[in-house]
Amino acid sequence: MTLTPTLIEEYDRAALNHDKTETATFGLGCFWGPEAQFGALAGVVRTRVGYAGGRKSDPTYHNLGDHTEVFQIEYNPAVLSYRELLSRVFENHRPNYQASKTQYQNIILLATPEQRETLKTFLSERGFAADAIGTRIERLLGFYPAEDYHQKHNLRTDPTLSDVFDDSGYDDETVRESPAAAKLNGYASGHDIPKDDHLQTALSRTV
Repeated sequence: MTLTPTLIEEYDRAALNHDKTETATFGLGCFWGPEAQFGALAGVVRTRVGYAGGRKSDPTYHNLGDHTEVFQIEYNPAVLSYRELLSRVFENHRPNYQASKTQYQNIILLATPEQRETLKTFLSERGFAADAIGTRIERLLGFYPAEDYHQKHNLRTDPTLSDVFDDSGYDDETVRESPAAAKLNGYASGHDIPKDDHLQTALSRTV
């Protein structure tokens, strides 16, 4: 098995539909790295980067206003839980520290009452109080996808991998929402993807 357009297309067709996944949104500084890291995890289906946490309408990278760079994860709750995602988030930042620049702040954006309760329990078990840590904890009021060139940044800079998506005829939006792109973006950034993943087998023979 090698990494081919057919494999990419079949991988994406076999992935869980949006209505079978759950979504989590976090900010951990520049969004390129976390999108790649979390995209490589077993159970993560799709990733995208964007802007949230502010009130400016239609923010852009060069006109961000009061928004923060964030990454969004669609995941299979039968494989990966929101609690496990929180554990990863807290392993990757210092909750008692906060960047001064809003663009790169640490933020947890809660979309459901269930996420809020899970976070409350998670913090309590670790001796944290939500109002006494640097990490911002807010309700998700909106998510604005970042420009195409920010999506799957590490994948886009690796022609060995990105050319397969070009050969498949994927446009920018399709790459952004592609489960295969989420995994390969993580791989391009140096993260291991699950050994039982079909893409891993293909990569061992392609790269």
